[in-house]
Amino acid sequence: MHVAVLGASGRAGSEIVKELVSRGHSVLAVARKPEAIAAGESVTAVAGDASDPEALAEVIKGVDAVISAIHFDVSADTLLSAVKKAGVKRLLITGGAASLNGPDGVMLYDSPNFPENIKPFVLPAIHFLNDIRKETEVDWTFFSPAMIIFEGPRIGTFRLGGDELVSDANGESKISFADYAIAMVDELEQHRHSRARFTAAY
Repeated sequence: MHVAVLGASGRAGSEIVKELVSRGHSVLAVARKPEAIAAGESVTAVAGDASDPEALAEVIKGVDAVISAIHFDVSADTLLSAVKKAGVKRLLITGGAASLNGPDGVMLYDSPNFPENIKPFVLPAIHFLNDIRKETEVDWTFFSPAMIIFEGPRIGTFRLGGDELVSDANGESKISFADYAIAMVDELEQHRHSRARFTAAY
């Protein structure tokens, strides 16, 4: 496939680009500073600003799918507008973990143990998920990582979940950016969570 990755120079975006290339896909790597993107024969780095839907639509026109790994200072409506203008039918989004439900069925954000100082930073991702769940035209997928996502090895084994946090026997929920990228590209290829959210953790 020919895939546009938004935020391709970031930690999640760069790992997703590497995973896509390793599987034979071609990548349109979009970032505000494309010079920060590692060059490669299957990677075309371009400048793009997701907050400008008209301009972004021109950049991503002709791709088979868009994977967004940008921060949630761009709303769901803005990103969807660009995708629709470009005529792209598939959108995969790097989400956040705070909107997942804990073992008690309560959203982590609403849990009494959730740190108050983090709430302002994660709330935009929750709003984004709530908004995109109303979308019926674009085939979207929202991929929430584990509670802790870190720079670490590419292990290749993890567990998938839906709206519930996935934790290990010690109650920890974590995944490396490299393994998160595997799960994202698996979803692109296998298309198992159409207009749905899923998560992954060890």
